[in-house]
Amino acid sequence: MKAVIMAGGEGKRLKPVSGDTPKPLVKLCGRPVMEHIILLLKKHGITDICAALKYRPEVIMSYFGDGEGLGVKICYRVENEPLGTAGGVKNCADFYKNEDFLVISGDAACDFDLTRLIEAHRKRKSAVTLALYPHSTPLRYGLALCDGEGCIRSFTEKPDWRRVVTNLVNTGIYVVSPRAMELVPEGAPFDFAKDLFPALLAQGQTLSGCPLDGYWCDIGTPKSFYECCCDALCGRLKLELTEGFEVSEPCSFSTDEHDDFLHCENVPCYDRARLMDRICSAFIDLGAEFDDGFCLRGEGYELRISALPDCAALQIGANASDAELAEELVSSASHLICEMEKRLEK
Repeated sequence: MKAVIMAGGEGKRLKPVSGDTPKPLVKLCGRPVMEHIILLLKKHGITDICAALKYRPEVIMSYFGDGEGLGVKICYRVENEPLGTAGGVKNCADFYKNEDFLVISGDAACDFDLTRLIEAHRKRKSAVTLALYPHSTPLRYGLALCDGEGCIRSFTEKPDWRRVVTNLVNTGIYVVSPRAMELVPEGAPFDFAKDLFPALLAQGQTLSGCPLDGYWCDIGTPKSFYECCCDALCGRLKLELTEGFEVSEPCSFSTDEHDDFLHCENVPCYDRARLMDRICSAFIDLGAEFDDGFCLRGEGYELRISALPDCAALQIGANASDAELAEELVSSASHLICEMEKRLEK
């Protein structure tokens, strides 16, 4: 299968980080974002690639050349005027011709199983198969509502919370059939989400959604860019890192100290010191002890909460008259801590 990389964006919101560098060339842990995408395509057997360019195309073409250095074959199509997402891909029609092809953004961080997406498309024979990603705060993205068969019934573009009916966001990664592209006019602005998908649904064409595990993030702002860097260095985003960058060892929760408790759990958190301050402040008038973390004792039970030394997490341990009560104490404390951390983030 061939792939078209959409790499025409200027990335105006990212300019505090990128300056005049085209967004696809912004380096994420030593490699341009688009290079990570090319390596992902190659990993899934896709080596015939066309890049759709608009902003400073000569810089991107100079960096990647014909792709030989990365073990792929790259050609380019340049837009003289903005054509939108679907219009820019239509500009590559002589590349993909009458074959199904994959569309992917050259400025997003991703480690999806693209093979699974391609297999889903071939199985369903849809006009377009969209890679969907479950997102906890989907307001910045387009949402796709699927039925039990995986067919997309409706789209909602960048909704407010009252219009959120699903957590599955459109990632801008598609497998597209040539018949779908017949609806895209040549040389005119046309967008996948706003124009093509509604037109296909109006015609009764099948659009499929394929929820994918893994990591995906649109690197659109300095905040999201730095978060992606951290996620790559923590191993949450699986990338081929260059020399000088390495994945830190994942946090491991030691169980050596669990023997003192009838029941014990570790709860990951963002700011363990600040969270411990709030916990202790909430219970300071109840006679709790604070010399070794937080400890609350009563008739027949003991509940202790302390910050783990090597991980961003709190340890909750309980002793009680029976194991069931100890488990309930830990579960309740864990729920309380999660709620308190949510309030800290607001």
